[in-house]
Amino acid sequence: MLGCVSTVLALIFSVALLVLSMVANLFGPRLLYRFVQDWVTQVCIGLFMAAFIYVFLVFLVTHQDNQGSFIPQVSLITSWFLVLGAFGFLVFYSHRVATLIQNPDAIGRIVEDLHVGIRRQSLLTAQEVSFQPNHDPEPRTSDSDFEYIYSEGSGYLQDINQRALVRAAATANASISFEFRPGQFVLKGEALGLVSPASATPMLNRAVLQHVHLGRHRVLSQDLEFGLAQIVEVAIRALSPAVNDTFTGVACVDLLGEALIALAVAPQWAGNCFDSDNIARVYIPPLQLARLVKQAFDQVRQAAADNPAVSIRLLSILGRISQHFTRVEDHNALLDQVNAVWETVTLKQLPAMDFKDIEVARRKSLAMITRHSASGSRISRTPS
Repeated sequence: MLGCVSTVLALIFSVALLVLSMVANLFGPRLLYRFVQDWVTQVCIGLFMAAFIYVFLVFLVTHQDNQGSFIPQVSLITSWFLVLGAFGFLVFYSHRVATLIQNPDAIGRIVEDLHVGIRRQSLLTAQEVSFQPNHDPEPRTSDSDFEYIYSEGSGYLQDINQRALVRAAATANASISFEFRPGQFVLKGEALGLVSPASATPMLNRAVLQHVHLGRHRVLSQDLEFGLAQIVEVAIRALSPAVNDTFTGVACVDLLGEALIALAVAPQWAGNCFDSDNIARVYIPPLQLARLVKQAFDQVRQAAADNPAVSIRLLSILGRISQHFTRVEDHNALLDQVNAVWETVTLKQLPAMDFKDIEVARRKSLAMITRHSASGSRISRTPS
C-alpha cells in the first residue's frame, strides 16, 4: 500500500506540472494561478499525501518478534478505505483536468469571476446611488490645503480597503483622493493620492500604507479590467501565426461581448465612498466603460487583421452589445471599433467574397449601434 500510494502521488505531481506547462503555452502564464488554486487538484494531492502518512504510521506500529505480533486491525481497515477513497477521487481529478484545459471552460471561468467582481462593486455603487442627490463628483479639496501621500514601493495596485479608509478619514475629518485605481502600476516614490486638509496627512498616511496593497501581479478582486485582459491574452495567442486557432479566437470575442454586457448593465460607480454622515471621504478613479471597450477589442482587432472570420464576429458583437449601452460616449466607443475594423480590412488584400461579407457585417453593426444609441442624444461621430 505504501508503494502504491507513493507511486500514484508522484504521478499526480507529474500530471499537475504537465498541465501547468500546457496552460502556459495555450493560455499564457497569467492564467496559471487559476490551475494552481484549483481545489480539486489541491484536495487530490492532499488526500494521497494523507493516505501515505497514515499508512506509513500504521506500518511503523505493526511489528512481529519472538514474543508475538501486533497488527492494528482497525487502523489497517481504515487505511484500506482511505486508499480506496483516494483512488476514487483520482478518477474525478482526471476528469477535472480534462475539463479545465478546454478553451471554452477556461475562458468561461474568467467571465464567472468577472461577474463576482461586478457584484462586489455593485454593493459600493448601490450605497453611492442612495446618496446621489447630496454629493459632489469627488471629495472637495482646497486649492492649497492638501498634501500628497507617496508610495513606499512599486507594483500593481491590487486592493484598497475602502471601509477602513473611510473610517480613518472620518476620524480625522478629512478626505482622501487617489490618483490610481486598482490594476494600475505605481512607481516607488510616486504620488499615490492626496489628503485634504494637509494637517491630517500623518494620520491618514499610515492608514493608506496599511490598507492599500501593491503587488507584482494584477488580481481580479477589484480590477475588473484584468478579467478582460486575460480573455484578450487567450485570444491573441490563439490568433498568433504559431497557433492560428480561429475557433478559439471567435469564442473569445463572444465571451468578451458577454463580459462587456455584464459591465454595461451593472450600476456605474462614480468612485466615491461615504461615511455614515453622507460625506464623501474616499475617491477612487472609476473605470469608464469606453475604456473597457478599447481594452477588449483593440488587440484582438489588430491580431485578427488577416482573419476575416474573427473580423466578421467582431463587427457582429459590436452591434449586438450596443443595446445594453446607454451613454453617447459608450456608443461612440463602439463606433470607433467598427470603423477601426473596417479601416484595417480595407488595407488588406482579401478575396472579394470575404470583403463583401465583412462589408455586410459592418453595415448591420452600424445600423444596430445607431438604432440603440441613447434616446434624445446624437452620436457625435459620423460612421465612415
